[in-house]
Formats: sequence, structure tokens, C-alpha cells
Amino acid sequence: MRVGIPKEIKVLEGRVGLVPDACASLVRGGHTVYVQQSAGELSGYADSAFVAAGAVMVADAAAVYGQSELIVKVKEPVGPELDLLQAHHLLFSYLHLAAEPVLAQRLLDIGLTGVAFETVEEQGRLPLLAPMSDIAGRISVQVGANLLQHVHGGKGLLLGGLPCAERGNVVVIGAGVAGGAAATMAAAMGANVTVFDLSRDKLERMRALGPNVTALYPYPAALEEAARKADLLVGAILLAGERASFVVSAETVGQMAKGSVIVDISVDQGGCIETTRPTNYAAPTYVERGVVHFCVTNMPGAVPRSASQALSAATLPFAAKLASGTWRDDARLVAGVNVEAGRLIHPGLVKSLKSEGG
Repeated sequence: MRVGIPKEIKVLEGRVGLVPDACASLVRGGHTVYVQQSAGELSGYADSAFVAAGAVMVADAAAVYGQSELIVKVKEPVGPELDLLQAHHLLFSYLHLAAEPVLAQRLLDIGLTGVAFETVEEQGRLPLLAPMSDIAGRISVQVGANLLQHVHGGKGLLLGGLPCAERGNVVVIGAGVAGGAAATMAAAMGANVTVFDLSRDKLERMRALGPNVTALYPYPAALEEAARKADLLVGAILLAGERASFVVSAETVGQMAKGSVIVDISVDQGGCIETTRPTNYAAPTYVERGVVHFCVTNMPGAVPRSASQALSAATLPFAAKLASGTWRDDARLVAGVNVEAGRLIHPGLVKSLKSEGG
């Protein structure tokens, strides 16, 4: 099959769909891989590395899309990319369509088949979302600790505290891969960490991180009280394919101390905090009700080298299956289909978009 790797054009997105070693694997499998010039540059991969891997370098996105059947990219198509997609294309990338009804409709109008990384499912797990969720969780605390500094509009708090100064309070909503990574980072920094989740097994794992971690069931009153007292509030709720639900109200955000920080990892799926709105790395933060918000929709894009390596390792076996033409026998990939031939396919996506009248 002809496989295309375009250069990402989302604001300050430096990841690449497949690293050179992954491209080499597809080439050895008998596939032709077209890579747009400088697609891997921000991830630290020169064009020469792709050529050495056996890929064919092409000058622009039009050439990639025009010559390829399978498009493997990182983020959802935006702007001029949409004009290059055609009905025969098999698109394999993150899509997050529940929060993007306009994009969903555009893909339906094109009539292509879209398999979303975030909805490929294996025994209840989301193997292609996990590596980026891990990175986003880590980044949420790194960024949050930085934003708490007075020079960035924060309350001037050292998150882990020190002798003669109190520790910061970090509240994490959700103990999945992203929330777990956030809690692990915050605990290691010495903060007081409170994690909320519905699963006792996940809460048990969070509690085992250390004596500075409290793991609680998300009763609304308990969650609201903890959020009000948080110095750093991290949203990390996920329902596969569905739009996230608000679990922290704007009123509660207004009761947080001025200069506190919110990082909503769930922003890709619409956010789980009512004051969340999408941002990008060109203008990553805003202040609402006195609280600094960081709601970048491609958080792992800040570390494109690490992220591209982790993502390629996870996606390559699935990309190879798609390229083989036998993927419809693979329940994991079938579960990842979001749109096909003008129809919404994924149940979570159907539920979310139909509830919005889409």
C-alpha cells in the first residue's frame, strides 16, 4: 500500500506520524512510504534519515495526499489539509471528533474512513492513547509548577514546599494513564496530592505512590471541596470517543485562591472543567476568575522527540495492519473507526454528537 506521512501544521506541533525506523519497517513489508520534506525536523529527524529508511521524500502536502492511500499523521486534519483528503483515503491519526462537530461533519462530507488513535481498543485499554496520555500527565505537573510562580501569574508557591514553607496542594481528577502520571509527578515533587477516581483498583495504585497521596471516590461534595483548596487542579477524565463531562463548575473555580492553576488534559474531548476552553502553544494560558488556565489541545507536542518515538512504537503494528489490507479482521482497529462512507461509526462519538443535535 502507499502510505503518506505529511508534515504536521497545527500550531507549534513538532511530532511526526512515524519515525524513520518505523518507516523502514513498512518498507520492508513491501509498502511505499511517502514523507513530506522536513516532516520530522522538529522531532530531530532529518530528511536523510527517512531516505536511508527507504522512504520517498516529496516536496509538499499535496504530493503526499495525492499519492497515498493510507495517511498516518499525529493530529486531526486542519485548514488546507482538509482540502487534500479524498473519499478513498484511510486516515489514521488522533481525531477527538466528539469535541469537534464541524470537523466531524467535514470528514463525513468527504466520505473517507477515519480510524482514530484514541479509540483503538484492546481488552478495555486504549494502547495508542496511552503513551501521549502519559506524557500529557507529566507535562501537566511540570507546567503547573512553573505557572504557580509569581512571574507567570501564579500565587508564588513552590509546589513541593521546603523547610519552613508549606507544600502545595495538587488535585487530580481521574486516575487513568494521564491522571496517574500527573499524580506520580506531583507526589515525587513533594506536593500534597489528592486523586479522585471511580475505580478502587486505580485508587489503590495511587495511594501506593506514597504517604503524601490521598485517593478518594469522587463524591460531588468531596470533589468540590478539594478543588476549591487546590493550588494545582488537573483534569484527566476520559470516556472513549465521548465528550468529557464537566465535573468542576465555574462557580467552584471562582472559589479557588487567586493565582491557582488549572491544567485540563481532557480539553481534547471538550474538557472536564466548566471554565476550560482550547488553547495552543502560541498562547497557552488565560486567566478566568483569577485562576491561570493551561488547556493546550496537543500537550505532548511540546516534547516532539520523545513523543514521536513513543507514539511510533505504539502505532507501527497497527499501521502495518492497516497497510496490509486485512485490518477489518482486527477487532482493535474496527473499534477505532470513527467515520466511514459518510456515516458516524463509533458509539461514543454517535452518542456525543447526536446529543448536540449533530
